Amino acid sequence: MADPKALRGADPGAPILEVQDLGIALPSGGDRTTAVQKVSFTVGRGEIVCLVGESGSGKSVIAQGVMGLLPKQLPVVAGRILLQGEDITHAPLSRLRELRATRMGMIFQEPMTALNPVMTCGDQIDEVLREHTQLSAGERREKVLGIVREVLLPDPERMVASYPHQLSGGQRQRIMIAMALVLDPVLLIADEPTTALDVTTQAQILKLVLDLQRRHGTGVLFITHDFGVVAEIAHRVAVLRLGDLVELGPKDEVLRRPGHDYTKMLMASVPTLRTEARLADASAPLVLTVKSLAKTYDDKSWFGKRRTVHAAKDVNFEIRRGQTLGIVGESGSGKSTVARCVVRLVDPTGGSVRLGSDEIATLSPGALRPLRRRVQIVFQDPYRSLNPRRTVGEAMIEGPMNYGLGRDAALAKARELLKLVRMDESAMARYPHQFSGGQRQRICIARALMMEPELLIADEAVSALDVSVQAQVLKLFDEIRTRLHIAMLFITHDLRVASQVCDMLAVMSKGEVVEYGPAHRIFNAPQHAYTQALFAAAPGRDFAFGA
Repeated sequence: MADPKALRGADPGAPILEVQDLGIALPSGGDRTTAVQKVSFTVGRGEIVCLVGESGSGKSVIAQGVMGLLPKQLPVVAGRILLQGEDITHAPLSRLRELRATRMGMIFQEPMTALNPVMTCGDQIDEVLREHTQLSAGERREKVLGIVREVLLPDPERMVASYPHQLSGGQRQRIMIAMALVLDPVLLIADEPTTALDVTTQAQILKLVLDLQRRHGTGVLFITHDFGVVAEIAHRVAVLRLGDLVELGPKDEVLRRPGHDYTKMLMASVPTLRTEARLADASAPLVLTVKSLAKTYDDKSWFGKRRTVHAAKDVNFEIRRGQTLGIVGESGSGKSTVARCVVRLVDPTGGSVRLGSDEIATLSPGALRPLRRRVQIVFQDPYRSLNPRRTVGEAMIEGPMNYGLGRDAALAKARELLKLVRMDESAMARYPHQFSGGQRQRICIARALMMEPELLIADEAVSALDVSVQAQVLKLFDEIRTRLHIAMLFITHDLRVASQVCDMLAVMSKGEVVEYGPAHRIFNAPQHAYTQALFAAAPGRDFAFGA
């Protein structure tokens, strides 16, 4: 086995990570035999290599293979993984434990599940030092505070004493970065570390990773399906498709002049910040009118202190038939609260919500029931939205039958709507787990349309989808709006997505609408400082994909 000290002083021009003809098997009975096959690439000192591809392409499997975190059902069956020249492909667990944190660290996608909820953040960073160093308690304390300061967390003393649930998503991700970098590893693996974050928080985390990487000369293997992020940080890009490495090269070459058909398809699917006006009928009848909408919560702590949270405050907008209004903003801005007030999944504290000529904000549940079919919602996670024990057909006909439609008529309507969303009618007899994420979302859209709604609400309905599937579903939403001439309320934190489908735009911050008007006007010339900051933070905003 190579001497770690010797490796630390290895040739600075040599790759930190070498993946050579890597093959990782899948359990028998699947649609393919390997998760990845014959994959080769390197990561150099101070270099950021982005692994991109759709779900199931093998990105995260490669990362887990490098870290030695693969389950027994996914064995490495071919090739080698070299860390600074040391073959760690089949290294014993004891050796892998020595290498983790000291020479390679990993940032996971969801810090709340990666962090221990019953340990303070400081103790979790300190645990890394206790396991891998001989430092005294006082020295470890100083190092913990030092790395917390380096990842730019405010009030380090409070941060190290806090539990994960007491921090925001961006702060938790910074704690994860601190844990990964506290021992100055030569390789950092980041597995979708910004996917769940708001655009401004995402920009901060990306800048932090870049700054730390430059300062420490760390090699970074960055896994993402967000091509805006790739455009922002990558030196080289590796494109994976169903376990095959189909393209590898410098960022500008791959993103601007892709060679492989699959890469070209991905680049064509990346939504652009469209700035031309979308024609909408200004004389069309009003479907939804929201005036002075408010929603407050009384938050009572364990110590008896009360505070009032204004989730929505004095919100005003309207949507006409055949028009799409987008609401954009960060987590906690009030977007989803407004949507849930409109559909009456939560009761507004004040204000007016008119569906056509009917006031629904103050109706009792009994009086509201006849109106519910007129407003339908498509949620972010289609798997959680569908009953896993019911077939697609049964899920689709339940609503109309509850409102008096006969079973045969409901089944015929379900078949018709599945065709509209480009699904085969054979899907009627299958269960949700038998479909991909994009297919499940199409089914949820068809189910919502079964009620012939006047207003369709999409709450982050494409944020969990791959870029190519996202493009298909966005096109589908636009076709449905045009063909059925229904009003749509589109909730998203992705400005590129909003620009594809929205006629009007409302920008929310801290429960209030800070800017409202035609989408093309706001995208071309945002007036409010918050809107300007939101647009400026969008990764890869000015990058020309596939140009």
